[in-house]
Amino acid sequence: MLNTKEVKTFALSNDRIACRITNYGGIILSLSVPDKSGLCGDVVLGYDTVSEYETDTFYLGAIIGRYANRIEKGRFCLDGIRYELAQNDGPNHLHGGGRGFDKVIWTPVAVSKNQLKLEYISADKEENYPGRLYVQVTYTLTDHNELRIDYWAVSDQDTIVNLTNHAYFNLKGHDQGDILDHRLRIHADFYTPIDDQTIPTGEIATVAQTPMDFRKLAAIKDNLDFNRPQIKNGSGFDHNWVLNRKVAYDGEPGSKLYLAAELHEPTSGRLMEVYTTKPGIQFYSGNFLKGPVAGKNGAGYGLHSGLCLETQHFPNSPNYSHFPSPVLRAGTVYSHTTVYRFKVKSE
Repeated sequence: MLNTKEVKTFALSNDRIACRITNYGGIILSLSVPDKSGLCGDVVLGYDTVSEYETDTFYLGAIIGRYANRIEKGRFCLDGIRYELAQNDGPNHLHGGGRGFDKVIWTPVAVSKNQLKLEYISADKEENYPGRLYVQVTYTLTDHNELRIDYWAVSDQDTIVNLTNHAYFNLKGHDQGDILDHRLRIHADFYTPIDDQTIPTGEIATVAQTPMDFRKLAAIKDNLDFNRPQIKNGSGFDHNWVLNRKVAYDGEPGSKLYLAAELHEPTSGRLMEVYTTKPGIQFYSGNFLKGPVAGKNGAGYGLHSGLCLETQHFPNSPNYSHFPSPVLRAGTVYSHTTVYRFKVKSE
């Protein structure tokens, strides 16, 4: 129990994959998928207890909101009204503030063997965001070896919304070292450069001849060049890519899902494809996992032990009119979907 509300864990499974999710923060506690030998392993980082998630500063596996990623100086204007948000990342606002959606208890409203639907009502002026926001997030294990996440929200006032999930993936296994040998492809010709506060400068720049060029599968370590200013600014990769949205999802004809990224780990053979309806994806290379961090089942998570592929609106979008708008008008529906599809791939 937390604050008189019950914290529960839900186990979802199908014939190939399984996951555990808690209604505290909507956190993905584990995700078990097969390798090239058919052996299943847990590929997301996490903790053993709720109390560890309460004090977690890395957002392991959680739903992020009301606004994922950063807003410069915690300020934005909407319809001529200026809003001041928490400055919880240096001078900037990060992942919804001091008590974002990762730190609240969600209400389970539908549960089956392979699906969990959670809801949360964010009060008007919670973390100083305008509008009473009703949110639903649905996790589904599909027949295509996928974890599908559907987000839905509606507000009674004009507001801004940007929801995502902050799972840290390591396709070797959550306790098997770093992700630097993983091979990544991002379906994007452009990205949004950042300053030394990790805030987008407003530029939309080509990835060509930069460390951001993952248009073909490339080992992460090969692009992690700290002599390049953008890598220094992010302390590694912590950037948003502008998705091409050209390769359509084949599991749902006519949907607006497009292939955003592919992640391959050669030793296990595991391949993860990421599809989304969102315009951007944030690749974060676990730059602040140091210590090591005490993880689940006795694991110690060190630098680059996991990576995030966060589907999203661009960071700081409320302050750049040429970025896709995160504004949600009163009474209209916010909805988007992200699919993580798991396969095996031989060399």
